[in-house]
Amino acid sequence: MIAAKFIVSGKVQGVWFRASAREQAVRLGLRGSANNLVDGSVEVIAIGSAEAVDELERWLWRGPPLAEVTSVGREDIATPTASAGFTIG
Repeated sequence: MIAAKFIVSGKVQGVWFRASAREQAVRLGLRGSANNLVDGSVEVIAIGSAEAVDELERWLWRGPPLAEVTSVGREDIATPTASAGFTIG
């Protein structure tokens, strides 16, 4: 099990990005969260198998249809203690 923090930039707020990321994460069996940041980006924390986290990262580069992703930064982090599921903040 691994954990990664992603910062997704571009047109990613107000386009259903967090809800769509949650759908993808749940489909992949990941735990974590998606939160809007004050600078207009979205932070996604993903916890699960390396393959699932990598697949979510590939999806984050596309996002939902209305998104225009310009960058996705990734930082591998220590696996945090998180509740089950994937939350949106």
